[in-house]
Amino acid sequence: MTLQELEQLDTEVLTPKQVAPILGCQPYSINVAVKNGKNPFPFPVIRIGSRVRIPKMPFLKFMRGE
Repeated sequence: MTLQELEQLDTEVLTPKQVAPILGCQPYSINVAVKNGKNPFPFPVIRIGSRVRIPKMPFLKFMRGE
């Protein structure tokens, strides 16, 4: 999935599966990175139970260097 494809999605949050190819990692790596409630990423990450969601606009802004 590309940034342009993510921009066109009609959702406010993204999944690790959607952003992992752009970050060059596996979705599992994102889940493990936020496992202990810590966010090592320079964009917000929401953890709900065992599920991880990434707010779309902050992620896109980060990837564009804004």
